[in-house]
Amino acid sequence: MASLVTYKYIKQNPDIMEYIRRADKTLEAMGYTEHSFPHVERVAATAEMILKTLGYDERTVELAKIASIMHDIGNVINRIDHAQSGAVMAFRLLDNLSMPASEICSIIAAIGNHDEGTAQPLDAISAAMIIADKADVRRSRVRNTDLTTFDIHDRVNYAVVMSGVSFSEDRKTLILELQIDTEISSVMEYFEIFMNRMILCKRASAFLGLKFELIINGSKIL
Repeated sequence: MASLVTYKYIKQNPDIMEYIRRADKTLEAMGYTEHSFPHVERVAATAEMILKTLGYDERTVELAKIASIMHDIGNVINRIDHAQSGAVMAFRLLDNLSMPASEICSIIAAIGNHDEGTAQPLDAISAAMIIADKADVRRSRVRNTDLTTFDIHDRVNYAVVMSGVSFSEDRKTLILELQIDTEISSVMEYFEIFMNRMILCKRASAFLGLKFELIINGSKIL
């Protein structure tokens, strides 16, 4: 018999929480930025804000939050193809919780299509999660404390002192606003590593019927 699985229940599930922790440990060992609870919970909150603002029903919002908190668990296996392996893991975990197949499909499709190398917005859930994930650029995700050893990813993330996602007043444009300390990293360096992500955010926004706007240090870039 199918059961109603909630975001709150997922956050209280010890197995899923362990997969999130261990996936982040894998990335820490590889030198990647933080992908643990601060990241996945922020992605969930941003996806929720986007879909609520657009008037989606509560269950769609809930499924987006569940997909968001689980979206990086595939990193426990390997960074390569982590979106696809994470989707398979999520299928097993959610199926064992007797979640309806229709809801599992929405969640694993979002997880399996969030990485920029293979990403594709398929529905409102996947589109909102893609935007929320790619918009999470901030100083606090950098683990390395030695600025002299920063690579470009550390430098760009560390340079972002403020980031936020919001809507225009008419709710027709989704805005990603960043404040970058150009003494640490240039705007050009940001685009060097994040251009594909911004293009993906634009595609996902278009899927939701929105324009996408990027503002850096008060200037409209996209």
